[in-house]
Amino acid sequence: MAFVPSQEQLVLELFVRDFTVSLAFYTRLGFEVEREEDDFAVLRWEGCGLFLQLSRRLGELPLRPAANIRVMVPDVDACWRLAGELRAPVFVPIGDRDYGLRDFIVTDPDGFGIRFASPIPAEG
Repeated sequence: MAFVPSQEQLVLELFVRDFTVSLAFYTRLGFEVEREEDDFAVLRWEGCGLFLQLSRRLGELPLRPAANIRVMVPDVDACWRLAGELRAPVFVPIGDRDYGLRDFIVTDPDGFGIRFASPIPAEG
């Protein structure tokens, strides 16, 4: 028996330089705000959590993401268009990958990667 529901077991907390900018970025991408406090928010994507926390200890922006969070979506091309409308910095452009996904990676205002992906339909 699971200790907690699976959506609560592994939750990523991102430390951000500008809480307002980061919260706006993630909500425009489609994350829903479950709870917001002064410098902290719980965001959800289909029940899975993502925390945003203001930190004044962050150094310079990284040149490239050290990691990314993958978000599975039914229409990755629609997400690609939305990312373009938001002028999100592209780290990896959209494409079909040999691991069976069509995906892309953009970076958030603090340089963290967000990968949107859809399975490539099987040819039949």
